[in-house]
Amino acid sequence: MLALKLVLVPAFVAALTVAGRVWGPSVAGWLAGLPVVAGPIVLLLALERGSPFAAQASAASVAAIAASEAFNFAYAWTCRRFAWPLALVVGMVGWVGVAILLTQCPVGLAWAMAAACAAVAVSLSGLPRVTGHAPAARLGIGDLAVRMLGGALLTLAVTTLSASMGAAWSGLLSVFPLLGIVLAVSAQRAHGADFVALLMRGMVIGRASFAAFFAVTATLLPRYDVWLSFVCAAVVSIVVQGATKRMLDAKRPARLVARELAKRQAAD
Repeated sequence: MLALKLVLVPAFVAALTVAGRVWGPSVAGWLAGLPVVAGPIVLLLALERGSPFAAQASAASVAAIAASEAFNFAYAWTCRRFAWPLALVVGMVGWVGVAILLTQCPVGLAWAMAAACAAVAVSLSGLPRVTGHAPAARLGIGDLAVRMLGGALLTLAVTTLSASMGAAWSGLLSVFPLLGIVLAVSAQRAHGADFVALLMRGMVIGRASFAAFFAVTATLLPRYDVWLSFVCAAVVSIVVQGATKRMLDAKRPARLVARELAKRQAAD
């Protein structure tokens, strides 16, 4: 089990990182919506702590989308005026504040979905809008190693502390914005605030598949086998992710048109 904890999440993190390097910030953010970190963590919780515990953690993971969006929103706006250390602090204050608030709410999938949908709506309307183009990010071996190490440490921390934290905090911490932090900081340092904004907007679109995954596990785990529940959740998540890909593709022509208009206005 320890070997699985040390290998599973870092492998997913590495695959996601390489994909973002090839296809750029919007696609990287969209792919980050997949439960590549939280999914394996909750699977390990199910195997170690049982299906009822993991079902409650799954509902908390859906609600945790609101905390992750609070981090993204705070970071995206702060980094437009300040360097990454302050943006990171402000983002983490946002995450902690919303996470604590979520632990005071009733346990259940319905309210968790409501909190997640409200947060996504705020991000879609309120995140900085960018009409320009951002290239794919360059990534060194050191950055990749840090991301993989962070994933392994987060997995060990959540699964080890779950007995004392309870299902709610286990679910919330499984969605700790590890990828968001690393991607945002490296994006700001290398390419600036506009790159971060594109990344965050891609993440918002990717939240649907994340919510679908944990809605399925929260529903199926109390009734069915652990592996069957997670396989069904993965299938549903992939289907939803494919549907949101159309939204991502639809935004690209709009950005190209806006860029051309900006060029013409500058020429005039």
